[in-house]
Amino acid sequence: MAGCNSCEDVELQNRVKEKKENYCTFENSGKPTGLGAIKVVMAGQPNVGKSMLINALSGTNKGKVGNFSGVTVDSLEVCFEHHCHKFDLIDLPGTYSLEAFSQEEIVAKDFLLNEDYDVIINVVDSTNLERNLLLTTELLELNKKVVVALNMADEARSDGIDIDLAQFKKLLGVDAVIVSAKNKEGIDELLDTVHTVADNAREPNNLVYSDFLEEEIIKVEKFLSERGFSYKDLTNREVAIALLLKNEKVYKQIHENPIMVELFPLIQDALEHIYTHLETKDINEIKAIEHNGIARGVVLEVVNQKAQPKSLSLTQKIDSVLVHKLFGLPIFLLFMWLLFQATFEFGNLPMEYIDSAIGAFGDFIGGFISNDDIRSLVVDGIISGVGAVLLFLPNIIILYIGIALLETTGYMSRVAFLLDGFFHKFGLHGKSFIPLVTGFGCSVPAYMAARTLKSEKDRLITLFIIGFMSCGARLPIYVLFTGAFFSQSVAGNVLFLIYVSGAIFGLIMAKLLRVLVFRSKDEPFVMEMPKYRLPSFKLIWHTVYSNAKGYIKKAGTFILLASMFVWFASNYPKNSNLELTYQSKIEKTDSSEEKKSLALELKQKELEQSYLGQIGKATEPFFAPLGFDWRLSVALEAGLAAKEVVVSTLGVLYSIGEVDESSHSLKEIIAKELTLPVAVSFIVFVMLYLPCFAASMVFAKESGGFKYVVYLFVFTTTAAWVMSFIAYRVTLLL
Repeated sequence: MAGCNSCEDVELQNRVKEKKENYCTFENSGKPTGLGAIKVVMAGQPNVGKSMLINALSGTNKGKVGNFSGVTVDSLEVCFEHHCHKFDLIDLPGTYSLEAFSQEEIVAKDFLLNEDYDVIINVVDSTNLERNLLLTTELLELNKKVVVALNMADEARSDGIDIDLAQFKKLLGVDAVIVSAKNKEGIDELLDTVHTVADNAREPNNLVYSDFLEEEIIKVEKFLSERGFSYKDLTNREVAIALLLKNEKVYKQIHENPIMVELFPLIQDALEHIYTHLETKDINEIKAIEHNGIARGVVLEVVNQKAQPKSLSLTQKIDSVLVHKLFGLPIFLLFMWLLFQATFEFGNLPMEYIDSAIGAFGDFIGGFISNDDIRSLVVDGIISGVGAVLLFLPNIIILYIGIALLETTGYMSRVAFLLDGFFHKFGLHGKSFIPLVTGFGCSVPAYMAARTLKSEKDRLITLFIIGFMSCGARLPIYVLFTGAFFSQSVAGNVLFLIYVSGAIFGLIMAKLLRVLVFRSKDEPFVMEMPKYRLPSFKLIWHTVYSNAKGYIKKAGTFILLASMFVWFASNYPKNSNLELTYQSKIEKTDSSEEKKSLALELKQKELEQSYLGQIGKATEPFFAPLGFDWRLSVALEAGLAAKEVVVSTLGVLYSIGEVDESSHSLKEIIAKELTLPVAVSFIVFVMLYLPCFAASMVFAKESGGFKYVVYLFVFTTTAAWVMSFIAYRVTLLL
């Protein structure tokens, strides 16, 4: 080992020389004091080569053996010098986990939790990385300075194992060195790394947990930051993790802090959410699940196994197919195609019965109302408007069941991993997949799911393109138009194409945003890789029930009010002269067909002169190049409140209030009134323009201000107009 004479830093030489007398002196007990030295603790699982490594580091096999106070467990402690740094190196007993069971594990845990030291060298077996990383994640959660020694590099190479060191360090946010104690490979580099880490401030790790746990971590972290809370040298994220994972030491030390009065209920709610997802309240089991997932995810990212292991677990066997480099993506697209086929085919089965029930209910209620205006409001406005939304509830439920299955089986995480490399080509992060897929259900939780992205620019890009993932509220519009212009046999395929087109367009826009607006370096990707599990009926029921309940609640409140507004705006102001003129014409004719035609013409004239017609006429020039008349323009504008209102508005404007907007007659009217180019243009605009009002408010909160809503409005409206114009012109040529 090189001594201080080899060091060019004169100041450091003098500082070491001053402490030379105290360096590695021994007490009466024979234990080295190591005064002035860097105190390093070596921790690892049993049989990872710690003893051999400590001898390679110190250049001797004469380390002083002592034992810990009160127990008979031996420890190895040596003092030595390396590049002007003095080391006091302590080798702890091997432990598989900090959840101690054996006496050796209890000793290691107590030392790591309660003693003072500068750096932990975590020794791991490179040939069995996934198992060893379980302890690594626990050590990183101690929020101490850690250096990982990837030992047995020679054996790993002989087994065909190649570890991407740079990616490993990025994913965990920890310094790491590939070493071989047997061949003394990487020894100097490891020691240099240790004293570099010791001399500098501790950096937070990059551990990323399950999405539902990350969501709660962010809530607690945000709460602490808003209150200006600080605890020692820990970040508020680290405090949040410690509290949620029940770190007793941290909890006890801040328990008496007044902030706990407000913080305790927040933590309890967060834990209930976590318990629901993992179906256990055992915090040790929860931590084990998380650590296993992180370890599995890291290994998938950094280990290139040239030679296959002798036997594979069931999860590994399934992953070998579903996460295959060539077949993984086509398999995922097949699953999504089947989901949208089921959404259209099975969702349409109960439509006729729901439609008939809504119509019968409207007739029943209307029979009790003598006043024409009130009856029209209740039947044509409220019942028909809300009914148009409820009609598509089966489609929504099937879509949510599909998304819940992706989540509960563990497949969602695999797809995120599978698409990471693909997403990076478009300027997105692999974890962006979760909020984007959630956006197929509803944009509101999708915006909130983007919180799990650490980089602000990654998060903003994801937030800006979530709206291009067609939410469930757009589904009724798609079903209506595909049913009107395409046969039952191909409608499901068209529906799938609409969703895929929106997703592809979103990726292209993400690339443009990354290149032109949000330039930054790629963030490392790691996420929980849970074992495959059979679908949990309880969790699926909770997910689907909650979303369906929210959908119905929206129909009974927000959409109810919107339907009433649309009815009022389409029926007022009244033009008594126009009514008298047409009434006179109707009375003069004996032809029932002519009477019906005159009544229809009167209704159309009244609509054009109504407040809704005036709005549509005023904005018609903006939409005219896309092939839209004033009625389609009004429907799109009403959709800014809630996308479901588009269907009910079309029902009012095209069905003239005589036919329920969700019936087959509305499809026939739309097929008759509109051309295919106009329909395609309309679908494209609906697919790309601004999400509903509620989602826009959540977007403002998650992005950081209402100015971003203005940017989003301009961004999505421009994209929708341009792409609709292109779609309209191209379809005209076909």
